[in-house]
Amino acid sequence: MVDIALKSLLHDKARFAITLAGVAFAVTLVLSQVGLFLGLLDNASITIERCNADLWVTSKGSPNIDFGHAFSERYVDRIRAVHGVARADNLTVTFLPVVQPSGAEVTTIVYAMDDFRPWGIPWDVSDGDVDDLRRGANVLVDASAAATFGAFGVGDYRETHGHRIKIVGRTHGALSFTTYPMMFLDEATVQSILPDLTQGKTTFVVVKLQPRADLQQVQQSLRQRLPHHDVWTAAQWRQQSRDYWVITTGLGLNILLTVALGCLVGLVIVAQTLYTSTLEHIGEFATLKAIGGSNFDIYRILTKQAVFCAVLGFALGVLPVLGMRALVPHAGLQLLMPAWLIGSVFVGALVLCLLSAMASFRKIASIDPALVFRG
Repeated sequence: MVDIALKSLLHDKARFAITLAGVAFAVTLVLSQVGLFLGLLDNASITIERCNADLWVTSKGSPNIDFGHAFSERYVDRIRAVHGVARADNLTVTFLPVVQPSGAEVTTIVYAMDDFRPWGIPWDVSDGDVDDLRRGANVLVDASAAATFGAFGVGDYRETHGHRIKIVGRTHGALSFTTYPMMFLDEATVQSILPDLTQGKTTFVVVKLQPRADLQQVQQSLRQRLPHHDVWTAAQWRQQSRDYWVITTGLGLNILLTVALGCLVGLVIVAQTLYTSTLEHIGEFATLKAIGGSNFDIYRILTKQAVFCAVLGFALGVLPVLGMRALVPHAGLQLLMPAWLIGSVFVGALVLCLLSAMASFRKIASIDPALVFRG
């Protein structure tokens, strides 16, 4: 049965190639689109996940970490006075235009604090030290900024709002959903650069609890003390930031439609080619039934053909995605391929091919074995 299945499938090599192309197209489209989408979502919350904060205090209605609304920096004193709070610090997140040596202006996302070290951000610092930020108008720039900054090195200067800032080191992996380069500065430096927007203000207050403090109890106490603010756990704030991009912007629906379109195109191509192949070999299938073969035997042949197309098409579809995965970091993006996604797409390819073969199943069921004896 295996030989019959493969021989009939490979009889028309051009049609077989079209079938594989249909499966590979669907696999490539789904893996690349969902992988990029997961990468963007990871970027949207990576600083929340890396930060050692147990709770985040934001202004009421702040949609995500990139677009927080400023409020008075003095609220941090009220938060520090709450029972169970071990440490609380202001965190300013804002956008800053940086002028390059060429004269081009690049928008960046800036994170600013008095002391980053207790909070674990920035992480993976090379060619510099976080403590250098407290020694003047210094900045740590993520390595991904090279895509828009061009080549830059430690000791280089950049200008923003008439102020010169010195690059004292690089970070790695600090990305944002907006793909704007990320920089880290001392809070006093940012307030001197943007006094009207940041002087006496903060965007968030990050909170670390005492070892035996109850998270929900402290969260509720902060909500009572700050009724005009939102208080999120790290997990809640992470989900809030992700949901903003998925739901509010409609990005999730766009990805869903793209994936559905890719699957539909693949389904139509594979169904058409398998059905046409079945029609071309209708005489052979009738002969098989005439010598005692059942519909089930023929279904096994068609199922093996569908599985073979799914496995080979999946392998061909993964290859270009692996190439894309190596290239997208140069654009400040990530293409994530977790095991569950690869497994889901493989199962989806199998289902797609089996569904495509159903039209052939119905045709086989109606074959009259007497067909082989007719002229």
